[in-house]
Amino acid sequence: MISEVVMPQMGADMEEGTIIKWLKNEGDKVDRGEIIAEIETDKANVEIEAFDGGVFRRTLAGEGDTVDVGTIIAIIADAGDDLSAYENGATKQAATPAQKAPSEPAKKPAPKAAGKEPAKAIAQPAPASSDGRVRASPVARRLAQEHSVDLTAISGTGPDGRIVKRDVEAAMAGSTPAQTSPAAGATTTIEMSKMRQTIARRMSQSKREAPHYYITVDIDMTEAERLRRQLNDAVEDYPRVSVNDMIVRAAAISLARHLMFNSLFVDEQVQQHSDINVCIAIALDEGLIAPAILDTANKTLGEIADASRDLAGRAKSGALKPAEYTGGTFTVSNVGMFGVEGLIAIIQPPQTAILGVGGVRTTPVVRDGRIETADLMKTALSADHRVTDGAQGAQFLNEIRRLLESPASLLV
Repeated sequence: MISEVVMPQMGADMEEGTIIKWLKNEGDKVDRGEIIAEIETDKANVEIEAFDGGVFRRTLAGEGDTVDVGTIIAIIADAGDDLSAYENGATKQAATPAQKAPSEPAKKPAPKAAGKEPAKAIAQPAPASSDGRVRASPVARRLAQEHSVDLTAISGTGPDGRIVKRDVEAAMAGSTPAQTSPAAGATTTIEMSKMRQTIARRMSQSKREAPHYYITVDIDMTEAERLRRQLNDAVEDYPRVSVNDMIVRAAAISLARHLMFNSLFVDEQVQQHSDINVCIAIALDEGLIAPAILDTANKTLGEIADASRDLAGRAKSGALKPAEYTGGTFTVSNVGMFGVEGLIAIIQPPQTAILGVGGVRTTPVVRDGRIETADLMKTALSADHRVTDGAQGAQFLNEIRRLLESPASLLV
């Protein structure tokens, strides 16, 4: 049986993707669900799985090639299957090779600072991964290709020495990142990366098309914090639990009881999902992404803690799976770790709602006529008025509050 591997569409705005690395060679055996390639999209690196087992017979696009969504990029088939139909690049769409060598002409001339020679790369050792590839973010890698900058000659300033966008821009300007600030009184025009363009387009679409309404509530996290400390300090072999893990668990339970908030608004129709996949917002050097913890409602608090750490790590290293990138049904965006009191977030289309979360603060409260202190956390639900109403939003958010204020329910 012949199985065509195509460039997947990781979101409605994705039009093309770049093949970073093939993980299978022609002739290798492939099992269903096995990771066969790593691709780069506008917002992240994603791993592609095989939908069928067989033999990895042929690649129709090479590493570094940028191809349109829906293009056939490889063939998995039985050893005796006839692949003559795929000779001579007979794919649905032609692959467009990305620039690979610094000697090739750049698509755009590198910007030149006043009174300076043309940009040159900084000759310092570049960080490499265990397989010898230079460690660079997707945006940095694309920018370097567009301007013929040699990544191996750049020293990264990102996490663990990773090359990020500012490092490539500094190399183009012939300076170090610390020297790239504009002079006093000067104005610098910064070209937006594809990731930022995607974020701008999607957030503009959301605010333009989805009539947002907002509901805010302060949640008393005193008991939740006490339970979290007990789990982390006293229970052996239990995953370390964060405040966000408890919020995600509470959101998943509440979503199961209020399924309208686990819906997508697509083509003027409401698609209500039974699978609950809670996205968590993760800040990268290049921008914000929100991959999903799949099947969140059927995971324990400890499993959510493990899954969230694993998801964040793979998002930063560029190893997300397609379903994690596209399968989310609700989002939690927590900025509490930045010392921020609260956040009113923009819905991630086509989802129906997003929960913005601030930091936990020790705050004076009045109880039974007495002034006491409590650990309060500000939350804000942003929801699509086309799908739900304010009363439903209030019930949903109060359900999350009830669960977090009686945190033993998160362990059931």
